[in-house]
Amino acid sequence: MGAFFLFNIYIYTMKKYTPLLLVLFIASCSTKSEITITKVLGSPEYPNAKISLDEPTIVDDDYEFIFNVSDYELGIQTLTDFDYNLANSGKGQHIHFIVNNGPYSAHYENIFSKKLKDSSNVILAFLSRSYHESVKNKNAFVLTQVGEKNIDLNNEFLFYSRPKGTYKGVDTEKLLLDFYLVNTEISANGNKVRATIQDKEFIIEEWAPYYIEGLPKGEIKIKLELIDASGNLIESPFNPSDRTVILE
Repeated sequence: MGAFFLFNIYIYTMKKYTPLLLVLFIASCSTKSEITITKVLGSPEYPNAKISLDEPTIVDDDYEFIFNVSDYELGIQTLTDFDYNLANSGKGQHIHFIVNNGPYSAHYENIFSKKLKDSSNVILAFLSRSYHESVKNKNAFVLTQVGEKNIDLNNEFLFYSRPKGTYKGVDTEKLLLDFYLVNTEISANGNKVRATIQDKEFIIEEWAPYYIEGLPKGEIKIKLELIDASGNLIESPFNPSDRTVILE
């Protein structure tokens, strides 16, 4: 008799509260953020900015790189007319230095030394705003090889730049998605970039910087692929690019 009474209490409770629980479940699902990307607008263009590179030399087992920069000032904050809400370097504008499409190192002066681990090194260096957005004009980058020169630099290239590393606090709300194209263009009818962010796929038809929003905390996996008009992966060195960043 006691068990029967308890069973009826259980049935009554479930009937009374199940609708409420269902509403709470639906509400929690509806508040889950959707991952989106949107174009960043308003960055200064720097159309006349230029960078070039003297022939690298070996100094004490390191390579010394001497860049010549004009119409662009390293080490100052990028001035904008908008609130970009992106992770920003307090050291200012800099050079993104990428070896074999690995994670870049940032350099705030035009002369520095690097130890290169591989016998063959494809190097991309480009001018970067203080919030790590690349300057995308034909004179704002250098592509070269150091060591064994066994890669055709006339290939179509997609280099990964941002996001990178670990993000904390307000910097987790908007991440910069930025990449560099060399010897290729993307458009609605031509090549494209396929960005896969946490298994969500985006097809990018314009070479521009983008905000990534709606990301959960934890490990974020990002893949960038240079594809042709039919959606096929273009056979090119360093294609595709895979990265993992951390949001805390």
